[in-house]
Amino acid sequence: MNKPLPGQPYLAWRNHELYVEGVCLNTLAKQYGTPLFVYSKAAMLAALGAYQRGLAGRNVQICYATKANPSLGVIQVFAQAGCGFDVVSAGEIAHVLAAGATSSQIVFSGVGKSRVEITHALIAGIGCFNVESEAELEQINQVAHNLGQIAPVSIRVNPDVDPKTHPYISTGLKGNKFGIAHDRVLQTYQRAAALPCLDVIGIDCHIGSQITQSAPYLDALDRVLDLVQAIEAAGIPLRHLDLGGGLGINYNGETPLEADQLLSQLLERLDARGFGDRLLMIEPGRSLVGNAGVCLTEVLYLKPGEHKNFCVVNAAMNDLPRPAMYQAFHQIVPTKPRPDHPLTWDIVGPICESGDWLGHDRLLAVQPGDVLAVLSSGAYCMSMASNYNSRCRAAEILVDGRTAHLIRQRETVADLMQHDRLV
Repeated sequence: MNKPLPGQPYLAWRNHELYVEGVCLNTLAKQYGTPLFVYSKAAMLAALGAYQRGLAGRNVQICYATKANPSLGVIQVFAQAGCGFDVVSAGEIAHVLAAGATSSQIVFSGVGKSRVEITHALIAGIGCFNVESEAELEQINQVAHNLGQIAPVSIRVNPDVDPKTHPYISTGLKGNKFGIAHDRVLQTYQRAAALPCLDVIGIDCHIGSQITQSAPYLDALDRVLDLVQAIEAAGIPLRHLDLGGGLGINYNGETPLEADQLLSQLLERLDARGFGDRLLMIEPGRSLVGNAGVCLTEVLYLKPGEHKNFCVVNAAMNDLPRPAMYQAFHQIVPTKPRPDHPLTWDIVGPICESGDWLGHDRLLAVQPGDVLAVLSSGAYCMSMASNYNSRCRAAEILVDGRTAHLIRQRETVADLMQHDRLV
C-alpha cells in the first residue's frame, strides 16, 4: 500500500517500509551507509513549480538561495529548471558555475564580501551585487575601477520589520547586521549613483527565514516601495525589485502559505501601487529544498535511565546542526516500523557535547541496528555540517523516480587530514 506521510508527499510507506519517490530508504542505507542525506528531485521541482505558477506572466527571475543546500547535484536541478542563484561567497559562485548556472543570473549577497571575492565575481560576470553597507559600495567601486569595469549593484535595505521567526534567522530588524538602515537609504543611493564605476540597478530586501505569515512580507514591501518612490524622485531609476526569500516550511505542523498564495498577495500590492511591471527577483531557499530531504541514521545503542531514555544514533550535531543551533524540531520516524510497544526516547548523537541531540521526547519502538529518518533535512543541514570530533561528513543521494544518484561521496579520514601538516 502506498501511503504518503502527512505534509511529505514524496515520502510514502510501501510494504511497511519508507520510500522516497520510488526508492526504498532502507535499501539506500544498506548500500551507502549512514548517516546519509537523501533528496527528492520531484519534491524540489514541485516546490519550484508553486513559485513559477504564482509568477506566471510576470517579468521575474527566481534565484535559488544556494546557502540552503550547495550540493552540486541540487544546484544542477535548479540550473536545469532555469533558475538564477543567490550566493554569499566566492565558493558558492564556483559551485553554481560548475553546476551549469548562467553567470549573469547570479546575485552576490552577504555583509562581508572581500576584495578577492568582489574581484572574482566581477571577472565571472555576475548579474548584481546586493550591497550591505556604505563601505562596501566604496570597495566595489574601487575594485571595479582597477579592473576597468562597471559593477552592477543593488542596495539591501533594512526595513525594521519583525519577521516573527527565530532571532538567529531574523535579518530585517534594526539590531541585525544586514542591510542599510531605513533612514540612511536615500543618502546611500545618492552616493552609489555618484561613484563612477557603479551601475545602480535595483533595490533588495530580505527580512529573515522560516517565515510562516504574509504580514511581515507585506509590511516590508510597503516600506521598500516608499523608498523606491523617494529614490526615483531623486533622479535614480531602479530596474528591479528584489523581494528576498525566507518562506517557511512544515517541520512540525506549521502552516506557512503556499508560495503561489504569498506571491498573489505581494503582486496584488505591487500592482495597486503601480510597480507590477518591474523586473521582480525572489530568492527562495529552504522552501525549495527543506522538505525534499531526509537524513538517515542508524540506532547504535539504547540507554534507558531513571529520568531519560537515550537512543544513541550515528548522526550527530556535526551532520545535522539545526537542533543544537536553533532548538529546531525535526520529525523522526523509523524507516521500517516495529510492532513493539513504543517508549519515549531522546535521540542523541555520539559527539562529546550535551547539546548533541536530534530530538527530545520522541515516542518510538526502536532497537539497535534500526534506521531512523530525520525529516525535513534538505535545508541548512548538510550545508552547515562540520568535521567536529574529526567526524567524516555524510554522503548525499539525489532520487529521481526509481533512480538514486550519488551526488556526494562520504568523506574519509584521509580527506580530513589531506591539508594538515606535521612540523
